[in-house]
Amino acid sequence: MVRQYWAALRALLVFTVILGLGYPLLVWLVAWLPGLHDQAQGSIVDAGGKPVGSSLIGQLYLDAAGRPLPQYFQGRPSEAGAGYDPLSSGGSNLGPESIVDIPADPAKLAAGASPAEAGYQPSLLTQVCSRSAEVARFEGLDQAGGSRPFCTPGGVGAVLSVIGPRDPRGNVARPVRVVSVNEPCAAGKQLFLDRYEGVPVQCAAFGENYSLGQIVPIRGAAPEVPGVPPDAVTASGSGLDPDISPAYAELQIPRVARARHASQDQIRALVAQTESGRALGIFGQASVNVLRLNLELDRRYPV
Repeated sequence: MVRQYWAALRALLVFTVILGLGYPLLVWLVAWLPGLHDQAQGSIVDAGGKPVGSSLIGQLYLDAAGRPLPQYFQGRPSEAGAGYDPLSSGGSNLGPESIVDIPADPAKLAAGASPAEAGYQPSLLTQVCSRSAEVARFEGLDQAGGSRPFCTPGGVGAVLSVIGPRDPRGNVARPVRVVSVNEPCAAGKQLFLDRYEGVPVQCAAFGENYSLGQIVPIRGAAPEVPGVPPDAVTASGSGLDPDISPAYAELQIPRVARARHASQDQIRALVAQTESGRALGIFGQASVNVLRLNLELDRRYPV
């Protein structure tokens, strides 16, 4: 029995040295190899000797009231917590079929509740539409510049519930009632569409179920390529994406140039310096790291 315990103790000591000391030391030494050191240190970016963020995690550039700061390039929307929270990394779990909103209770709204407190849950389509309208206003685009396919001018999903007898294929053969499901009734409110196949379009009344109708998204007259790029209106799967597309960066250049009292060509040159191409020349898309770009702006053209 003593020999067995002594053998077990020796095995414990040997594996403690190998796995508890040797292996961590080996990993620590490997992390100092060229090309791996930055990743091992978490890709922390310093400014003036102080850490200001990670080049791998996006962050918000807002004022005290939560409004985007015009002198900074803005990143993608984020569904991670209150925005870019590494402890709440994730997306909205809404897919391309999420096109019908859950409306707010008008009684709760009248009592002073916020839309979220009143039960309002926007669909993915409405989130994209509202973000596109907000970005267009912030960047000084006209209404046409912020318009997107399947979006109303008011910034919600342009979706109808078409009710009527159906043909053998399940499509409504003859509409008898048409409802704009994402536009609630309001005094004097003009709907995005007056008539559909000769039937007047009605607003959505709270509490009614329109799922018995055929749900029909209306494309509208938006341009084939919207003025607001897709990454400006959609969150990444992680909610932590630190990069934006060159197209979204280009859209923001005039606004940043005005705020920084610089020319657009000067700001465009900084964007080009922080732009990364495809990985290995073939994977992914070109991107611009927002943190590095904004730090370079503060260094070259401080406000």
